[in-house]
Amino acid sequence: MTRIQRRTALLLAACFPAALASAAVPLPQLFVTSDQCMACHNGLVTPRGEDVSFGADWRASIMAHSARDPYWQAAVRRETIEHPSVKAAVENECTKCHMPMANFAARAAGALGEAFANLPADAQQTEHGRLAADGVSCTVCHQIRSDNFGERESFTGGFEIDTTTAPGQRVAFGPFEVAAGLRQLMRSSARFEPQQSGHVQRSELCATCHTLYTHSYGPDGQVVGELPEQVPYQEWKHSDYPGRQECQSCHMPVADEKVQISSVLGDPRSEVSRHVFRGGNFFMLRLLNANRHLLALQALPQEMDTTARRTAEHLRTSSAVVEIAALERSGGGVRARVTIENLAGHKLPSAYPSRRAWLHFTVKDRSGRTLFSSGALRPDGSIAGNDNDADGSRYEPHHDVIRTTDEVQIWEPILGDPDGAVTTGLLRATRYLKDNRLLPSGFDKATAGEDIAVAGGAMNDPDFTAGGDTVRYEVDTEGDGPLTVAAELWYQPIGFRWAHNLEAFDSAETDRFVPMYDAMAGESAILLARDTAVVD
Repeated sequence: MTRIQRRTALLLAACFPAALASAAVPLPQLFVTSDQCMACHNGLVTPRGEDVSFGADWRASIMAHSARDPYWQAAVRRETIEHPSVKAAVENECTKCHMPMANFAARAAGALGEAFANLPADAQQTEHGRLAADGVSCTVCHQIRSDNFGERESFTGGFEIDTTTAPGQRVAFGPFEVAAGLRQLMRSSARFEPQQSGHVQRSELCATCHTLYTHSYGPDGQVVGELPEQVPYQEWKHSDYPGRQECQSCHMPVADEKVQISSVLGDPRSEVSRHVFRGGNFFMLRLLNANRHLLALQALPQEMDTTARRTAEHLRTSSAVVEIAALERSGGGVRARVTIENLAGHKLPSAYPSRRAWLHFTVKDRSGRTLFSSGALRPDGSIAGNDNDADGSRYEPHHDVIRTTDEVQIWEPILGDPDGAVTTGLLRATRYLKDNRLLPSGFDKATAGEDIAVAGGAMNDPDFTAGGDTVRYEVDTEGDGPLTVAAELWYQPIGFRWAHNLEAFDSAETDRFVPMYDAMAGESAILLARDTAVVD
């Protein structure tokens, strides 16, 4: 099948999903889909009229779309093409957190979790398929027990959920005490009984999926290594945030006023956590909405737009501060010192290694003509001067001083395979060739463990330390003064190389995602922080 034929088949599948319904798989009844929760947990409005509905906020989040994410689907397909002998193991591992209910139920029944058998999401006619399509849903997070919290076995989707209690008698954990009558009401309507437990507000709950170790496979499917693919929880633990802020503090901010947690009876509560799940992937939210019909989104267009705007605003106001700390004319050029402060409780950027942040530094003359530019974003999503975007076998080193336009300071992870070659294949990678992501406050790079270690030139940069970095610019340029200098910190959730390396893999999923990325590449990054200064 050609790529054009495959794209046509995808469009037909979107129009005639019933033809692709997957076979029924017998599962223990451990979960229900989110629609059974929304009836009572929507319509939540504060006294000032702010809608804080759990269901509406969640269904427009990345969590709700974890199974429909076209980039995740393309990345999983790439891995199964590269490692065909372990295809079943790869799909099982990748669905633990992207299709957690279907995966957990399948494993409880003695089977493996599957990815592509449960796609496309709108074609699912079985309970198994509907659970898979529901993504990271209500009755997975609210059933997680704290028994193994913070332990290695809890990571990579190793959360514990009761498998013995019968349907109709199962417990859903929450932060509030609920009166006996209302507990019975929820039990009869949603088949779960609420139970108060503070563990749902601990970072260790988030860490069960957001700490991920991936196996690295050789050509014959043998395990040749392991990669700490994303470890924001460990980064947080090594910072000074524990004891003062949990993951939920930022990613599930509390409502400003008292509000009911159910639209059916109940008293207004204080400190109610919003189910907005503010994260770092504003771009995927926009891409999902732009391709909503092909991806069968359930959230309304305006809900997706609101979530994308909230995410971008959170990134702009809570990620970093940039300051031109020193600026002078020197001979025929400009000398500047730029400081970046990381405001996040983990590395910036953190989590999935496709993410990067960088400085765009410019010098302009009195007429506005650009005399010098380092790190401009191109319309195709690449960064001018970045070695990795120009050539996938190379990468931009960490810089302490930048002197030329083809040097750019990028804070990013670069993965290496067992031979030291640069790769974006998670299951080929065994180490980090570069990891100079901005460190959070209190993070000691000298004592950081191997899983969260700084890698590459940043380790020997004395200005790269807890809370941020300092970059010096020594630019030789002539121009009529006064000169205006600008330092901008940009952020991109899916870097150019991470998207375009998928082009080499001939599959429906990769053929679909890359054109989606290209169509929106100019919107793939946002400005996080900026400072300007003028020198005569």
